[in-house]
Amino acid sequence: MQRVSTTDFFTHCCIKPPGERRMVRSIVCWVLAWLCMLAGPLQVQAQSHASEVTDLRLERADDGVYLSASLQLALPELAEDALYKGIPIFFVVEAQVLRERWYWSDRQVATATRHLRLNYQPLTRRWRLSTSSVPFSHTGLGVALGQNFDDLRDAVSAMQRISRWKIAEDGEIDADAVHTVNFRFRLDMTQLPRPLQIGAVGSAGWSLAVARNQRLAPEITR
Repeated sequence: MQRVSTTDFFTHCCIKPPGERRMVRSIVCWVLAWLCMLAGPLQVQAQSHASEVTDLRLERADDGVYLSASLQLALPELAEDALYKGIPIFFVVEAQVLRERWYWSDRQVATATRHLRLNYQPLTRRWRLSTSSVPFSHTGLGVALGQNFDDLRDAVSAMQRISRWKIAEDGEIDADAVHTVNFRFRLDMTQLPRPLQIGAVGSAGWSLAVARNQRLAPEITR
């Protein structure tokens, strides 16, 4: 009995005609282009509202190292809603100075922390921004400086500018060594009321943290 090969028949049936293949590719390309058009504005909008460190400058002085920075902050929606309900929101600014070592891991030589509290006063309809070197929960410790603003945007704008903040003493920095400064600004959820802390865990609606690293070159000997 002679066996009949079905290979040719199967191959021809599975291969689409050239015209049909071109039509399928055109439909796929059109769908992808349409999706990109929809996603494009959303992506641009998200980027325009993103929080970031736009500028970071380090300055050596006779008495230590100073940091200046410009930030772009977008308050989380849940945080802004809590502010309008009279709940204060806290922020932490941190700077860590590391001395680079080629033979081992970098050594931390200095740290600096600044605490911010932003709250809305419904009776006066004004915003108050307070700054302290210690957490506000430590009553009676440190000195808190306060500023009042008529608009939330003005208060946030004040938080976005850091001018000549001393982050290290002169004796903590080696003049002939390279140092790295790790800078971070974040929302401090540990200062929120307990019910909000529980709801804020893992929630993107409370997410606000920006960071940037920059090297501090050795001092030039004159």
